[in-house]
Amino acid sequence: MTTQLQTPKIRKDRSLDRLAETGNVAQFVSFSPDGGRTRQEFSRVAGHAPNDPFLSERLALETLLMRSPEASINLRSFSPDDPRSREFVYGITNVDDAVNALDRLSGDGLFVIANETVDVKDGGVSGVAQGGVIEFSPDDTPRCVEKDGVASLPLHLGLSMLETVYGFRPELGETHGARLEFSVHPRPRGWRQTHTLLWEHEQIGPEQHRPALTWPNNFSRHLGDKAYGLLMAYLVGLPTPRTTVIGRRVAPFSFGLATASREVWTRTCPREPEPGLYTTVKGWIDPFALLAAEDKTGDAIRSVLCQAAVPARYSGAAIVTGDGSLAVEGREGEGDLFMLGVNAPELLPATIVDAVKAAHRRLEDALGSVRFEWVHDGDRVWIVQLHLGATRSTSKVLVPGDAEDWVRFDARNGLEKLRAALRTLGPGAGLQLVGNVGLTSHIADVVRKAGKPARIVVG
Repeated sequence: MTTQLQTPKIRKDRSLDRLAETGNVAQFVSFSPDGGRTRQEFSRVAGHAPNDPFLSERLALETLLMRSPEASINLRSFSPDDPRSREFVYGITNVDDAVNALDRLSGDGLFVIANETVDVKDGGVSGVAQGGVIEFSPDDTPRCVEKDGVASLPLHLGLSMLETVYGFRPELGETHGARLEFSVHPRPRGWRQTHTLLWEHEQIGPEQHRPALTWPNNFSRHLGDKAYGLLMAYLVGLPTPRTTVIGRRVAPFSFGLATASREVWTRTCPREPEPGLYTTVKGWIDPFALLAAEDKTGDAIRSVLCQAAVPARYSGAAIVTGDGSLAVEGREGEGDLFMLGVNAPELLPATIVDAVKAAHRRLEDALGSVRFEWVHDGDRVWIVQLHLGATRSTSKVLVPGDAEDWVRFDARNGLEKLRAALRTLGPGAGLQLVGNVGLTSHIADVVRKAGKPARIVVG
């Protein structure tokens, strides 16, 4: 998405001064060399007027340190004839070190911007908005857009997602015809003490980009895969049950619609899809005890979901198969045992299948190929899990390919024994899955994830 700009460069501190006229920027004070001395240029410090002149460089740096939430500042230097950064001094925590660094850099004829240290690992995100697209990632600077793994969304959808997660809409200002670098923070930051910091704003003229919609991405791993997928379904307008996300890295947040049930499901939410591996139970259980029991290191499970139950007339899942058609499977009542491969799929009423197909068309129009779990309450289809992408499966072939040796596995033995069997398959071996197993079940998902040739054998 990044565009190479040909616009004239202006001094970085002047650019910050202009940006601060309409938006929130990190607190800063800038200095220029002046015949062997140092002169203050621009400043934005919380509680002070714009470009408030401090009595001395030391007082300016001391005030900036006191106002910084991390009690830490950085010094960035550049030459007067080249806006590219020179030496960057990070994480200064006492005023004597700050004054000494400023004197040294200014003595070398360099301009210096002192700014508050901004913790990019505070649970927020950084990114870029440009051409109707917003891209962002946690634990990084706006340069994250130059790396793999960013969340890439239409601007309106991305802003709504961030507003839902953090409880405020990022204040980006006018983005039409511009490239804007920003960061979003759970705690108030910057000289205006709001939650959005603007870093750079470039006018580039009208243009329109297409987002690279994909997940898992860094932000879906930040929230947990199930939470991200459900949130996407909700934001594009599909009914999703009221869900509260209790996360490790972000404060609890909620989205979705009330159902006709007073019951809830408690669902673990791993970083990436792990079909049937972690706990899902009907009813409320202690989410913190659950996290401690199932993921002691905190590396695998990102959050726990408390999701309103849907009174289930029918339940199931839908995937796009290898020939491009939609497979809709399920059974009457709740679908947890069907998804685990314990219960076989049943013949569904045509009205239910048609309703699931209509939901799929809406999701596909907005997101491309998707697969999802659904519940029908007799009135409408609810989306209870959503993932991106089609499969290569057909009615009898889960993973295409030939094998020198076919190993039989009875689906009734369950997911854990299936995972163990898949780990022991040698080179050139394939799996014959014995049982009336749904293409959309977690059993089938686990087999597809392993990537070994696999076929379904009934009986």
